[in-house]
Amino acid sequence: MSDSHLSELAQRLVVGRKRDGRSIYDEKAKHELIMACREPGASLAKVARACGVNANQLASWVRQYERSVAQNTPLSGEVVEAQASDFVPVRIEPTEPAAAEPVVNLQARLPNGVVLDLRGCDLGQACSVIEALGRVRCSASTKG
Repeated sequence: MSDSHLSELAQRLVVGRKRDGRSIYDEKAKHELIMACREPGASLAKVARACGVNANQLASWVRQYERSVAQNTPLSGEVVEAQASDFVPVRIEPTEPAAAEPVVNLQARLPNGVVLDLRGCDLGQACSVIEALGRVRCSASTKG
């Protein structure tokens, strides 16, 4: 975004002041400012400085906008454009363990006092945990 556009945006951004001195912002200009921050290579701090807005405040607006887009709920006075998503919701149903697979009930007390309790897991899961524990490096003081 060009510096001239940012200075024009800064002039339109603040439309008034509250009694306590806080600024009242134009929603359309605020939305343009958020979009300027989301452009590739845009520096939020530089955009905030050019428009006379606190960088933390601008970052808060950008986060709020991103949350509203993620939830598909528009901010006050904002029109949300429909965007095609690369992500498709996937529902994963829990599967019952096959009847042929044995269920393992294993309990191990480690030298450091940790109790490993594997109850109701299948043989593959138990083997994976045991192999992972076998690869963990331990200090000489725990070897016995």
